Amino acid sequence: TDDAELETCSCSWRIVFFTVVTDRRRPLFGNEHARRLLGEVIRDCQKQWPFEIHSIVLLPDHVHAIRCLPRGNDGYSMRWAWIKRQFTKRWLADGGTETSVTEGRQRDGRRGVWQPKFWEHTLENEVDFERHVDSIHYNPVKHGYVRCPNDWPWSSFPKWVKHGAYPPNWGCAEHDPKFKFDDIEGASANDR
Repeated sequence: TDDAELETCSCSWRIVFFTVVTDRRRPLFGNEHARRLLGEVIRDCQKQWPFEIHSIVLLPDHVHAIRCLPRGNDGYSMRWAWIKRQFTKRWLADGGTETSVTEGRQRDGRRGVWQPKFWEHTLENEVDFERHVDSIHYNPVKHGYVRCPNDWPWSSFPKWVKHGAYPPNWGCAEHDPKFKFDDIEGASANDR
C-alpha cells in the first residue's frame, strides 16, 4: 500500500490487529443473518465505547480487524467480550445454533458460538501497520475463497481501492512471496 494515500488513525489512538474465531471454526458467517447481526452488534458497541475499524475481513469462521482505540479508553478485551456476548445472545434468540460445549465450559457460562480467546497485536510502526492491512485484505485469497481480494464482498478492501490505496487487481498474483503473511495470522501464544 502507499503510505501517503492510506489513512491511519489519529496518533493519539492505539492501533491493534485482532483475530477472533468461531467455536470449532464453524463457518457461522457463511450465513447472511449472522454477518448482518455481527455488524449491528459491532456498531452498538462503538456507540458505547468508541473505536474505529480501519480494516476488516469477515470469513466464514473468523474475523480479522484493525481497530483504532482511544488511549485511556482502549479496553479491547472488554469490547470483544461485549461483542461476543451480545452476538451470542441475539444469535441464539433469533434461532441460531451453537456447537456443544463441555461441562467445564458450561460452568464458566460459555456457549458454543465463539472460541473463548482471541489474538491481538499492537501495531508498532507504519511497516507493521501496512503488513497487517495487506494480510487482512489478502486473507480470502489465502484461504482459497476467491482469486483476488476485490472479489470478496465482506472486506474493507473495496473501500481502500476506492480511496486509491490499492489497485483493483492487487493480490491477484499467484505464488508471489510478498503475499506471505504466515507470521501474523494470529497463531500465537498471546491469546486473550
